[in-house]
Amino acid sequence: MEKRTSSRREFMVHSGETAAVTAALATLGGVHTSAAEKVDTIRLGIIGCGNMMRGHVRRLVDGKQSVSFGWLCDVDPQQLAKTAKLTDGFQATPPQQTSRYEEVTADKSIDAVLIATPHHWHAPIALEALTEGKDAYIEKPISHVYDEGSQVVAAAQKYGRVVQHGSQMRSSPVTDQAAKLLADGIIGEVKVARAWTAELRKTIAPVNNSEVPEGVDYDRWLGPAPKRPFNRQRFHHSWRMFRDYGNGEIGDDGIHDIDMARWGLGDPELPIRVTARGSRMMLHGHFGDYPDNMHVTYEYPDGRLLVYENYPFTEYGMHGFDNGNVFYGTEGYMVFSRRGAFNVYLGRKGKKGPRELPETRGQKGYPEHMDDFLNAVRNRTPTRATAEIANRSCALVHLGDIAFRTNRQLDFDPQREKFMDCDEANQMLTKNYRAPYTLGNA
Repeated sequence: MEKRTSSRREFMVHSGETAAVTAALATLGGVHTSAAEKVDTIRLGIIGCGNMMRGHVRRLVDGKQSVSFGWLCDVDPQQLAKTAKLTDGFQATPPQQTSRYEEVTADKSIDAVLIATPHHWHAPIALEALTEGKDAYIEKPISHVYDEGSQVVAAAQKYGRVVQHGSQMRSSPVTDQAAKLLADGIIGEVKVARAWTAELRKTIAPVNNSEVPEGVDYDRWLGPAPKRPFNRQRFHHSWRMFRDYGNGEIGDDGIHDIDMARWGLGDPELPIRVTARGSRMMLHGHFGDYPDNMHVTYEYPDGRLLVYENYPFTEYGMHGFDNGNVFYGTEGYMVFSRRGAFNVYLGRKGKKGPRELPETRGQKGYPEHMDDFLNAVRNRTPTRATAEIANRSCALVHLGDIAFRTNRQLDFDPQREKFMDCDEANQMLTKNYRAPYTLGNA
């Protein structure tokens, strides 16, 4: 497995859970091998063939990892065709195609699945895959509602499966460089992490309901979501802004920045207090169920703070950086860009300190993150973004959204995983699932 650099704080936080996960993985071993053997060519099932997945497939085809594609799965035949074309000539036998993910998860020859569906399908498919003995790369967020994340963690532990969350910046060489500086204490003890997302989003005029596109299995696309007439705005890409299927900006692009904020704080577990506010700034043509700007503050038991905000503008941030973070320490601060760069400022006068190496500038961690997953599948070791890490980051998405929806400051009990004295908020930790598309019995 390739060498990775971990901060001292990250090691201390995760050493106990990593040992437990490693033991579980080593006990069960791979799908086709004993614990003492390793998988050579990893046979993959691809579930969800949109733009994100096509990027993964393209990099795998062009990369050096020994993989094969056993299945391609999507409810839209056009998506299937686009992804299948990427695999032309890659292997002797073309991958099978299906609209039913159960065919993929039930196939004993499949070692691991890559899941990149709309958010509301992530946990149901992941739980089925883990139960069937598959390792899983799950695009962000790992859960559509809070309670799903805990179930994915429990299933990964129960069945000894490898999980990688699509938090690619955790594997960037730039992140490794920043981790070493933070571990060496260059800015002292990090007390506050600020995360921001500033994407230039297009405004879209409302459209009427219409016929389902030819060949699309729309009932299966809806899955556990409520039954609704087909509407193009609620389908490919723009589904993200509707609560039935997605988690808004905070859970779509924002989860990357929130995850890195937690990383900069040393990956704390769960906050004890959450406050949120937001509104719709771009009133003309705005659509969906979420605000287009949001500000959330999370307070941890030891007094540390994590602050998240998003705005529908581009090139927002400090010192010309775009989406990213600032880590405020007792001796200085670090500005970290999700686009693969960072600057350090020291002392009260903000003297310039180290920054990323020129040869790694702009690296976002996509190939490294997939390599980390595949190496973990072969070696039965934890990934950089385990189910536990993913769940704690995605929890902030859900807790922040709930605080915004209830329009109040919420106190949270991390041990019970419940809000204190707010039944309305606790009801939002889960959701109703449309039959027969339930979470199953993982």
